[in-house]
Amino acid sequence: MRFEGWRPTGGLAALLVALAVLALTVIAGALDEEPGAWDPGPTTTMQRPSAGKAEPNRSQHGDVDTQIRWRRSKALSEPWSGRLVKGVKLPPEGRLFFTWDPVRDVSPNCAYRRFVTNRLIRITLGVLRSHAAEHPNAPRVGIGDLSRRNGGDFGKRFGGLGHSSHQNGLDVDLYYPRRDGREREPRRPTQIDRDLSQDLVDRFVAAGAHFVFVGPNTRLAGPPHIVQPLANHDNHMHVRIPKHK
Repeated sequence: MRFEGWRPTGGLAALLVALAVLALTVIAGALDEEPGAWDPGPTTTMQRPSAGKAEPNRSQHGDVDTQIRWRRSKALSEPWSGRLVKGVKLPPEGRLFFTWDPVRDVSPNCAYRRFVTNRLIRITLGVLRSHAAEHPNAPRVGIGDLSRRNGGDFGKRFGGLGHSSHQNGLDVDLYYPRRDGREREPRRPTQIDRDLSQDLVDRFVAAGAHFVFVGPNTRLAGPPHIVQPLANHDNHMHVRIPKHK
């Protein structure tokens, strides 16, 4: 029996196409699903292009606001033992920011790691707009983990070191801008653009941050009751806003 030149036809061809589309959909959607027991496995980091010179009107709202499903959120209990009601999902990127997955070392961050209160998103975007207006040639700012869709535990089973807080939508991680302008996390404090990073710290303090945790080796500073050094934060700052009353 010869199979040379055999090709699927009719219903069989349609079935094969449907199965291929289904497989791709499952793979793509896997990044948005919360893992039962996170196992990142080996990954390949694709370098994103440097931000280069800023686009015109980069400090304006752009399209990111239209991608956000705004609704009134509520942070319950404490950041280290709480929940998030009606969390708002941050888009994977915008003209002022990119998101970074700290477990897989790739951009964008998984969707299930990008939920937060609507107030924290508005504060963060406001800081980034004013930062970009003051520094039009600065690279986009990297945003890391926020909270899960409904808040709650965000510990080691979700990958990496995990988080002891980030449980009620009041916390956001932001990666320090790099001196080389690359859109990825800095690996060492010497890679940090200290002037741009200090500007971000100052703007979050002015915006009413409750705490801004920074790395002990970054030499970033601010009011000591707000800006505090914390281990494992030499590549990103951790901003927490107060609960809305």
